[in-house]
Amino acid sequence: MADKYQVIIVGGGPVGMGLAIELGLRGISCALTERRTEPHRIPKGQNLMQRTLDHFYCWGIVDEVRAARVMPNGYPIGGITTYGDLTSVHWYKPQQREAVKDYFFQANERLPQYCVEDVMRKKIATMPNIEVFLGWRAMEVSQDEAQAEVTISQENGNDQKKLNADYVVGSDGARSIVRESIGIKRSGSDFDQKMMLGVFRSKELHEGLKHFPEVSTYRAMFPEAKGYWHFFGRIDVGEGWFFHAPVPLDTTAKNYDFKALLHKAAGFEFECEFDYVGFWDLQVAVAESYQVGRIFIAGDAAHSHPPYGGFGVNNGLEDARNLGWKLAATLQGWGGENLLSSYSEERHLIFKETGEDFIAARIEREGEFFDTYDPEKDLDAFTHAWEKKKIGTSKMATAYEPHYEGSSVIDGPADGVSSAKGEHKFEARTGHHLAPLTLSSGKNVFEEIGNDFCLIGLDGDDDVIDDIQSSANRLQIPLKVICDNQNGQRDSYATRYILVRPDHYIVWKSDTAPQNIEKLLSKVAGR
Repeated sequence: MADKYQVIIVGGGPVGMGLAIELGLRGISCALTERRTEPHRIPKGQNLMQRTLDHFYCWGIVDEVRAARVMPNGYPIGGITTYGDLTSVHWYKPQQREAVKDYFFQANERLPQYCVEDVMRKKIATMPNIEVFLGWRAMEVSQDEAQAEVTISQENGNDQKKLNADYVVGSDGARSIVRESIGIKRSGSDFDQKMMLGVFRSKELHEGLKHFPEVSTYRAMFPEAKGYWHFFGRIDVGEGWFFHAPVPLDTTAKNYDFKALLHKAAGFEFECEFDYVGFWDLQVAVAESYQVGRIFIAGDAAHSHPPYGGFGVNNGLEDARNLGWKLAATLQGWGGENLLSSYSEERHLIFKETGEDFIAARIEREGEFFDTYDPEKDLDAFTHAWEKKKIGTSKMATAYEPHYEGSSVIDGPADGVSSAKGEHKFEARTGHHLAPLTLSSGKNVFEEIGNDFCLIGLDGDDDVIDDIQSSANRLQIPLKVICDNQNGQRDSYATRYILVRPDHYIVWKSDTAPQNIEKLLSKVAGR
């Protein structure tokens, strides 16, 4: 007889573990399967956005994540871009995620993905409703009207198990067996370009780049590379590095001079010792849907792309946060039939735009730039365009503001459209994430809000607040209420009442009571 859970999660990387933690904290029984017994010690997924650290705060692990950082505390996260190698006189340091720090509770962070995974594994080990199968691979996934089933097999053995659950989520990477089992196709941009990832140690490189003090990443742009990056990133401050660069399609670990490639990008020779050389294909791929019946996909199983800008792990963890509370609400009986379908509705469009507009289009634009401008042919034209490029790169950080204005489970504007692009504002807007506010008590609203629906009343009418609370109770929708009668707080959010859902996106706001409270609450709960 198969073991029975409420949710089976296939893939125990950061996305799968994030979903397990989200569900576990909500009292949902989970099975988490992962073929690796230990995290892959390759420095990827390092650029963690503020929103991701907000997730870690809600999961109770933000201090542990920050303590796991490899770089010295306070060491800047940003980087520089050069025309040509890293000795070039043409370089800039764009404004990055620090430009939007005021709109999030937590500051962004930089550390290797495996350090985050170590923290998440320790958290999961403390949660009795999560059963972990390390060293087990998913072999088959199926479903019927009543349940879903996953057959798992020992990676280094002959044992097999059948696991049953109400729902299955595949967070098992770009080659997802879960996605393949439910027949979801992918589309996107294939650049037909092979990229290498090298992990190496070099104190000489550290010494050679001291003319760029306290920089974490170095992006060398060569005209012949057609917009593809030669990218150095620090693992630590001293000798640990990783490096991305385009290479010929027939490149192997043995037939290419990788040291020469490093030296070309740096602009000088230095001693180095490689710990790892691997390859990946430069492409942006997005699944056509994130759900079929009782089976969902998340993270790289749903969307994969080059490691440009940190969009992969951050979007994957946003998938986990979005899907987690919706699964829990459905299993607990207060989430309606439209709630689970809203996961694919919301997240698919966001990443489709992210992949196309923030990744693929950027590669194409940068290729066009280097085809057009050359400082040796026309220095004035190049200098002018280079400055505009710096400004444009800085604007990307502020333009990336995923929101769900057009979601079917948000009371947004009539003409609202969900998008990865937006404008960061402090004021409360339906479909957008809540900005952090210090309450008159001295605490931040994120310290009080909790992980259920929350009604924030700022200089609000007690009768209105009581009516909303009573309606939520009748509908059995968990609702916390925060009241603050200081006008300054009301002015900051530019509204009196704000209804926030469990992942801290605003589903309704107004200066007056809703016309039909139960209709509103039913809509945002997917009923």
